[in-house]
Amino acid sequence: MIPDYELERGAMTRGFRTIAGVDEVGRGPLAGPVTAAAVVFAEGQIPEGLNDSKKLTARAREKLYEEIMSVAVVCVAHATVEEIEEHNILRASHLAMTRALVGLACKADYALIDGNMLPRDLALPAQPVVKGDARCLSISAASIVAKTVRDNLMVDLAQQHPGYGWETNMGYGSKSHIAALQDLGVTPHHRRLFKPVHNILYQANLLTD
Repeated sequence: MIPDYELERGAMTRGFRTIAGVDEVGRGPLAGPVTAAAVVFAEGQIPEGLNDSKKLTARAREKLYEEIMSVAVVCVAHATVEEIEEHNILRASHLAMTRALVGLACKADYALIDGNMLPRDLALPAQPVVKGDARCLSISAASIVAKTVRDNLMVDLAQQHPGYGWETNMGYGSKSHIAALQDLGVTPHHRRLFKPVHNILYQANLLTD
């Protein structure tokens, strides 16, 4: 499957003019925020080679990220670890998506959103697109931007909290990350309600009781 511009064109034929693709990354990690991006392209100014960010090498993502940022209107937004714990990961990812849309320098009048659900309280018409990052060029671009920004953020956090391997695992629950959690403990950037982190906190509480 190769992403195309058909969904954007379809929205334009219905009278919409500024169509944003939206995607998020970071639902699964044990640490760090969830990050979303909204991307608006002008037809004819779309980089070649866009695809689901998970199908691209890091080098390809970085190159495409620079190209996207040079030709598109882009906004990136986050939902914090505290918001993930206050609500849940789905609601937090939707908060990040909504913030990305609101923050666009040009106001979108239609959104194509990766997944099978729309964030509640959206202030514009939208449609969910299952596997959108592999089907829709604007969503593919959003997935690349969101992953690149979040990966870089986790590399920065890894320098502040060495030992967890965030510069390579990006906060996901790798064996080395789990081992570091057991040896080094839980940081403020860990999602305490996620099961592996919660279990380690529970075990630590048992030892101190």
